[in-house]
Amino acid sequence: MRSVRTCTRTACGRPAAATLTYVYADSTAVLGPLAGLAEPHSYDLCPAHAERLTAPRGWEVVRLSPRFAPLAPTPDDLVALAEAVREAGRRSDAPEDLADAVGAASSRGAESAPLRPGTPDVRRGHLRVVRPDEV
Repeated sequence: MRSVRTCTRTACGRPAAATLTYVYADSTAVLGPLAGLAEPHSYDLCPAHAERLTAPRGWEVVRLSPRFAPLAPTPDDLVALAEAVREAGRRSDAPEDLADAVGAASSRGAESAPLRPGTPDVRRGHLRVVRPDEV
């Protein structure tokens, strides 16, 4: 599953859509689609900063794509998230894990008050659909 990576430009919090890498030996800046993994010597840029990118004098900019747009979640990402939640639920259903969790909660002095006024006191180890009128 993709993590949310943001533009590395100062004070820009927009989602990243492109990766900039410098090839110092060739005096080239390579701007391509967002890399799968964040590398220490590459820079993630939002679409606005990727389109306005200029290189130092004497350097060449190689654009591997004419336009960059933030990536939307794919069905694979959603399936991976569902599998991770399901796996976490399986681990917490084991009797010894449940006993440890209850013991840890009681040692911290956890109270059974609802999280928000008007919400039922139901705490479960899985996701559920929340209707807009419940928020």
